[in-house]
Amino acid sequence: MSLKTQWIAPLQVNDHRRDIAGLTYVYPVVSRRAGGVSVGINLNPNNACNWRCVYCQVPDLQRGSAPEIALPQLESELDLMLAEIVNGDFMTRAVPDGVRRLNDIAFSGNGEPTTSAQFAECVAIVERALDRFALRGQIKVVLITNGSQLDKAHVQFALEKMASLQGEVWFKVDRAPQDGFEWVNQIRLNRQQITRRLAQAAALCPTWIQTCMFAVDGQLPTEAELQAYLTFLAQQIEAGVKLKGVLLYGIARTSMQAEAPQLSAAPMAWMQCFAERIMSLGLPVKLAA
Repeated sequence: MSLKTQWIAPLQVNDHRRDIAGLTYVYPVVSRRAGGVSVGINLNPNNACNWRCVYCQVPDLQRGSAPEIALPQLESELDLMLAEIVNGDFMTRAVPDGVRRLNDIAFSGNGEPTTSAQFAECVAIVERALDRFALRGQIKVVLITNGSQLDKAHVQFALEKMASLQGEVWFKVDRAPQDGFEWVNQIRLNRQQITRRLAQAAALCPTWIQTCMFAVDGQLPTEAELQAYLTFLAQQIEAGVKLKGVLLYGIARTSMQAEAPQLSAAPMAWMQCFAERIMSLGLPVKLAA
């Protein structure tokens, strides 16, 4: 097994191709939210997810779960990528000046990572890699998730392990959860389930809410939608849910879903104004428009 990193042009925030290094499960990106290099782990190479967010950049997205993971291959690929970054010249060759730092290893990819029945085993692989490359406590381990599997014991076990590895959960809440169909995520939502799972995540591992805001058919979210979202956050705080803050971002890459022509980026001034409203609740906000 070898990397094709010698062919990689300098990484860009708008290029998150999962096959950029010629590997199945592991890929490098420059993350605008992380402000550095993130080593992505894609547990959904079958492009399957149990949600279908309208802004999703995954081509040929299908409904479903993660396939069986070839765990030895994942471990080998992660070692190869980290060796290039930690011991090789990857940073100077493939990363723009100013963001040449390794920030995290992130479970992200082309679908919901926690739909993998082997998710806890994959976290254990990351733990071993951190130790081999003397990175334990030096970088984060991030899970980007819709939270749908947080009721499962093996996922909860994995989050507890992540917490010991300077882990973070980025829990997707794009709009205030309401019972019924959610257009942005193309799913049937149950507010009580979302609330319970968010609290579970925050109790097990430091948790940020991750929110994508954008215009639909030229119309930004209404004041009623924004207020419902802010009320939801306030209710979590009042209930004692220990949130790290909100990762607020907009559309930087083109959606690959049918709704793409309807979507457009929110103006930066609008995003900043909304970030200030969130901060007024006492929550930190990291804004990446």
